[in-house]
Amino acid sequence: MKDQQVIDNKKSVILTIIGASIMTLLTLTKVVPSSKIAGYSVFVGIAFFFITEAVSKVKYSGLRFNTIFADIKKPGVILWLLLPSVNGIVTNIVGNLIFHGEFIAHVIGRTDDFLSFDKIALLIFQIIIAAFGEEIAYRGFFFGKTSKIFPVWLCAVVSSIVFAAGHIAAGNIGIVIYDVAAVFTDSVIFSVVYYKSDNCIISTLSHILANSISLAEVLLFI
Repeated sequence: MKDQQVIDNKKSVILTIIGASIMTLLTLTKVVPSSKIAGYSVFVGIAFFFITEAVSKVKYSGLRFNTIFADIKKPGVILWLLLPSVNGIVTNIVGNLIFHGEFIAHVIGRTDDFLSFDKIALLIFQIIIAAFGEEIAYRGFFFGKTSKIFPVWLCAVVSSIVFAAGHIAAGNIGIVIYDVAAVFTDSVIFSVVYYKSDNCIISTLSHILANSISLAEVLLFI
């Protein structure tokens, strides 16, 4: 039994490294802003999350609906959960002051391919689905699984660099750097939320709240 568990753990490690590598390669194609394949990294991450779960015979570790209330009450979780929303508000205000309307236009430009700004009900649904998918892929799988192999801080930084790279869009270099830096900061915070709660449903709630507030703020600036 122990030998089988060791074999399963080794398989899980190998699959984690393969999955994270594929996600990284796909996402980094975004350095060419016109690339259309970077978004597939989310689907790869989701697939590998469930594959590694099956191989390691651990049922939905890091993805639990039945412990949401208990997990959100864990020390420091609520504070960290709210931080991305604060960061989003500050990012938009400062970005608008520094770059004027160009920053808001940039944010809308990089999201209007998959967000329906003219249909509020659909927009809310898209925000929820996008955040849920990204959290399973980048926190549940990329950060969560690699942190069982490598140092937690390193996994948080690397997964956040890759996540932020996926948000690169053509535009003024200063605006692009500012925008990507803000996304990187959010990603690190989401990683902390996941680490403290051990549940990407909680980091998803943080992600949804932050995106909703930021987009509402963006719409006010239009």
